[in-house]
Amino acid sequence: MKDFNTDVLILGSGISGLVAAIKLAERKLKITIVTREKRPEITNTFWAQGGIIYSPKDLNDQEDLVQDILKASAYTSNHEAAKILSQRSAEIIDEILIHKSHTDFAKDAEGELLFTKEAAHSRDRIIYNGDMTGKAIQLSLLNYLGDGEKFPNVTFLTSHTAIDLITPNHHGVDITQRYEENQVLGAYLLDQRSKDVRKVLAKMTVLATGGIGALYLHHSNSEGARGDGHAMAHRAGAYVTNMEFIQFHPTTFYNRSSHRRFLISEAVRGEGGRLINSKGEAFMTKYHPDAELAPRDIVARAILEEMIAEKEDCVYLDISHKNEEYLRNRFPTINAYCLENKVDLAREPIPVVPAAHYTCGGVKTDLKGRTNLKRLYAVGEVACTGLHGANRLASTSLLEGLTWGYIAAEDMLASIGEVSDYDQEKIKDWAQGHEEVDLALITQDLMTVKQTMWNYVGLSRSKNRLNRARAMFIELQDEISKFYKNAQMHDELIGLRNSVEVAFMVLNASLRNKKSVGCFYLKD
Repeated sequence: MKDFNTDVLILGSGISGLVAAIKLAERKLKITIVTREKRPEITNTFWAQGGIIYSPKDLNDQEDLVQDILKASAYTSNHEAAKILSQRSAEIIDEILIHKSHTDFAKDAEGELLFTKEAAHSRDRIIYNGDMTGKAIQLSLLNYLGDGEKFPNVTFLTSHTAIDLITPNHHGVDITQRYEENQVLGAYLLDQRSKDVRKVLAKMTVLATGGIGALYLHHSNSEGARGDGHAMAHRAGAYVTNMEFIQFHPTTFYNRSSHRRFLISEAVRGEGGRLINSKGEAFMTKYHPDAELAPRDIVARAILEEMIAEKEDCVYLDISHKNEEYLRNRFPTINAYCLENKVDLAREPIPVVPAAHYTCGGVKTDLKGRTNLKRLYAVGEVACTGLHGANRLASTSLLEGLTWGYIAAEDMLASIGEVSDYDQEKIKDWAQGHEEVDLALITQDLMTVKQTMWNYVGLSRSKNRLNRARAMFIELQDEISKFYKNAQMHDELIGLRNSVEVAFMVLNASLRNKKSVGCFYLKD
């Protein structure tokens, strides 16, 4: 199989892409799901720990949830998006997670769902599976969708990297195609194993590629969260917005072993964990009346302030007042990881630091997941409906992906019957370069991006820091663009090109915004 047509091309295999695929596949459409990973479960969804909001048939809580979302965002969220999330999400959880994929959530002795509370929530409304909720959801969705008898119309392309979205304006063989309506017809995909580039055309294309956390030196994401979807959409002509709002998770395990830091779920603070400095002093009440349960941006900056004040590399999260059995059952993954790294939760505090975690902005969509380009949808973390505004409320990320993956599929089903296959012969084949890629240079350039983003476009930004980053990115982008034209395609080269382009998006958005709000903090 080389070039081919499909009904719907879904780039990304996390919760938003899989939920969209389920709804579309149930209507017998031909679905192709693409991931650059060898295994489709390796996504940001898989690493999500805390939980997912669930408020069935509770009209009072629906309004309370909207207010909590608005409050956490410093009242910058799209009110209509928050209302849709609160009104539609529970029924979608019931249909997809409870009744179809049978996701295993924690229950009491009577078999009733258990609920917990996280920061900035006004009540207990979060269901979970220990500290590995994302993993439970991811695997249950894959198991359901992977039933070959039920869904023979679904194809997974693993180890395939999307290079660019296809538009008639950019990739048509005839000049007259430039006059066609601006639309997305599919994507060029690099088969990492054969090194061939496939031209895949689709009636509808869905970006479900996740966020950009891996552009930072310290992050909690999968390494694939490097902004591929943002960059491809931008090059095709899609609008991108709110890119300055990068949420840093306050608590990730502090060690020097890797860039991807192990997440210490917000649920640990929700269950009574206290933040203390190197002197053993609790400090959060100095920064916010809600202390450890303050919005994430406030907690993350408070930790940074304490680290600077005490001249220390980290602070500590103490939940040792809970007994060993409770911690082992409630936080099995965190407990096991900490023990592997010689920290016993029941007897000593966890060393923690902030890390890049979530992208509140993204490819701008309407409330049905539609971008400004016809036939292109964006869902999940790559998209921006305005739901999160300047700061995301805890446990809304999985819920957003689930809800808008479903809603986008509904919208596609209403119109896809009127869309015809586009002629393969009218789209150019990918022009493959022949210059060999020096992976050592790519690794070094990517490290430059990560360090620059962390030091100059991170938790705390200033005009001088941003201008320094701009000068470095201009030089880097010029070098990459010259080399890219003649180079053989390689996943890491594609990622580097996209990383620099998306880093510029964050930088430019930060320069335009003169006001500190939510998770965007400008020192001057």
